[in-house]
Amino acid sequence: MRVAVYYSNKDVRLEELPKPKIGPGEFLVKVMACGICGSDVMEWYRIKRAPLVLGHEATGKIVEVGEGVERYKVGDRVFVSHHVPCGTCRYCLSGHHTACETLHKTNYDPGGFAEYIRVPRINVERGVYPLPDDLSFEDGTFIEPLGCAVRGQRLANMQKGQSVLVLGSGISGLLHLQLARAREAGRVIATDINEYRLDAAKKFGADAVIHAEEDVPGRLRQLNEGRLVDRVIVCTGAPSASKQALQSVDRGGTVIFFAVPEAGVDVPVPITDFWRNEITLMTSYGAGPGDLKDALKLIGERRVNVHEMITHRLSLGETGLGFKLVAEARESLKVIIEPQR
Repeated sequence: MRVAVYYSNKDVRLEELPKPKIGPGEFLVKVMACGICGSDVMEWYRIKRAPLVLGHEATGKIVEVGEGVERYKVGDRVFVSHHVPCGTCRYCLSGHHTACETLHKTNYDPGGFAEYIRVPRINVERGVYPLPDDLSFEDGTFIEPLGCAVRGQRLANMQKGQSVLVLGSGISGLLHLQLARAREAGRVIATDINEYRLDAAKKFGADAVIHAEEDVPGRLRQLNEGRLVDRVIVCTGAPSASKQALQSVDRGGTVIFFAVPEAGVDVPVPITDFWRNEITLMTSYGAGPGDLKDALKLIGERRVNVHEMITHRLSLGETGLGFKLVAEARESLKVIIEPQR
């Protein structure tokens, strides 16, 4: 079968691998669509494991079912979670599913940028989400990225009427923006350095946008009745955005580091000021099973408009172009790879 093998952001090769063979409790999925995630082009994070087949936002059809699989059958349309928690460790039981050791060790074989993937038994048992008949494969690829946003906002205890600043208007930022809107946030403001993405933020519901090179805290006070904001969501790894986040949160507010700078980059925190003003700093990583279920519901009910975020649909042989588009972050939003084209 054909696969797109990642060597670096500028070197993604179309190669051949044997079609995976399934065992008991497993099934084989014919991949119909797989989104390129912003984390796929985080070269400092990915290249140490290269070469490999990436892709973790895969939807498709089940084409083979192993012995003992009873809940699913050939022909089922599914989204499959690549990382699944055990559900029984102290982290899962305390609600921190994405800190589970099992979650970090699980994956499907070989990756979503392939014609077929083998879904291991634990993923079959804990990570399969059937797609409604009226939900397309391409829209289903948003279940994982939206699930991550759902988790971040849930952990940050987002409340109706709160003001929100989203730093970075790529896919994760736009999903956070729409999710905040769906949950009846108050004023929602977005930033970016790219005019194309600022326009996208307006399209998808931002009350106002700020060019990231402006005085962001100063503009916030102008736009938000003299106040900073209740919730700041960092959706870019740029160190300047992390610094802006710390300057933009109001007293009693929360900064969510949904994206972080690369390893080794530290962000100074004015801890005395934050102590005095009871500001919370938190991180959010990945999505748990409940978050993915909520994301599927939000997409299925059309409460988050994912379809219009797709700007490119490419074949498996064009995966390298897709990585280039996502890494450059210019005039693209969601890039979908369709391996059966």
